[in-house]
Amino acid sequence: MTNLIKLLIVVAIGFALFGVFKSNPEGTSIASEVYLVPATGITFLQDVTYVNQEGVRFSEQEIFDELFNMIDKAEHYILLDMFLFNDFLGSAPGSYRQLSRELTDKLVAKKETDPDVDIIFITDPINTIYGGYESPYLNELREAGIEVVVTDLSQLKDSNPLVSGFWRAYFSWFGNSTKEGWLPNPFDGRLSDIGLRSYAALLNFKANHRKVFVADRITPQGLKLSTLVTSANPHDGSSAHTNTALIIDNFIWKDVVATEVAVSSFSGQTISEPSEELLLQITDNTGSVQAQLLTEEKIRDRLLTAINRLEENESVDIAMFYLSDRKVIHALKSASDRGANIRILLDPNKDAFGRAKNGIPNRQVAFELKDHSGLIDIRWCHTHGEQCHTKMVLFTYHNAYALMLGSANLTRRNIGGYNLETNVYLESEAPFSALSEAKAYFEKVWNNEVGRIYSVDYQEYKEESYAKSLLYRFMEDLGTSSF
Repeated sequence: MTNLIKLLIVVAIGFALFGVFKSNPEGTSIASEVYLVPATGITFLQDVTYVNQEGVRFSEQEIFDELFNMIDKAEHYILLDMFLFNDFLGSAPGSYRQLSRELTDKLVAKKETDPDVDIIFITDPINTIYGGYESPYLNELREAGIEVVVTDLSQLKDSNPLVSGFWRAYFSWFGNSTKEGWLPNPFDGRLSDIGLRSYAALLNFKANHRKVFVADRITPQGLKLSTLVTSANPHDGSSAHTNTALIIDNFIWKDVVATEVAVSSFSGQTISEPSEELLLQITDNTGSVQAQLLTEEKIRDRLLTAINRLEENESVDIAMFYLSDRKVIHALKSASDRGANIRILLDPNKDAFGRAKNGIPNRQVAFELKDHSGLIDIRWCHTHGEQCHTKMVLFTYHNAYALMLGSANLTRRNIGGYNLETNVYLESEAPFSALSEAKAYFEKVWNNEVGRIYSVDYQEYKEESYAKSLLYRFMEDLGTSSF
């Protein structure tokens, strides 16, 4: 028996090494060419949640309202890749916007009204609890004739080898079943129990974490294929989160479609692409703003280049749900040593759909950055059950301005080539409207407005514990957490 146990462990270690060192599928980790797009073809959107002086919470939302408007106006092609698409609420109290129902109804109605419009919906298997649950929303989309792709995460590298080796060796071969299991549902107690195989898949801690949308629309400059890149999910439990988005009317749609064709391909499906008839009508006008689409590891590469470029009296402003990637942290420390001005607005990592979190990793990273340099300024989002879910970085150089925004948290998992992510990077020699609006958004949340509280001082959630800092490092380096 001892020899058998040893053999089983050796086999699991072999699968773990395979999962760590395997290459990701072709078409991932992409940096597009740098396009020159008109400033008028770029739109900044924001969802914000705040409390007034009496502590009453309010939300103001733009992102999905605009996405729904784009669906209504599309005449040829709609492509979505959305991570969370469900009505799971966990233990969260209160009422939430039914985003998953709204999006489903909008897409189904569009297909019924305009059956010739190609509609493709790509998502993560978390919405089926990794095959252990029938998603009513995905089923409705399929029944309406919409192309649905559930990403095959097994094709990606493994970020949590301590679990993934055993999962690949002893669980993955058995698939899953939607029959009721014997374990409590980890996402929503209202739902039926699930089986062990769903839990085993969940503990791999990897995802198609993208939040991107492409559709054709008429603009004053002609017919465009427009791209919306965001940090927001069409998920009921996330509907009060703070998020940001960009719409870009030119060029990068080509690369978005290519990256989503790649995901569909390695997931065993072929999806529709924009027709030749549509492409003949598209006009991509050039402008002065540099725009580049980035996925997976290329996000970190571009970000590090931008941070390492910072010099004395230049600045970077970061609004981030998770900040933990060691390369990014080292780059920020070095930029501070060079005299760059750094402001970081973080979620306090205290809430997750009604469940209390322990503050890891943001409070430990904030402590490390503060400990390194008192010149790095840090504030916390003032959350009340919702999350400060934005993933945005703003750069002000002496001779240029830049903005990065999208789905990616600044963590090993998100920008180290384990999750699928989509961001966009914009740069210009002069400020442009969308960048100015993004900057105004950051200033509003950083400084608060009269009668509105968006953020609080570092002291409010500081946690200067070396023991928890070591725990964060362990979790970050070995992938044993969901961040």
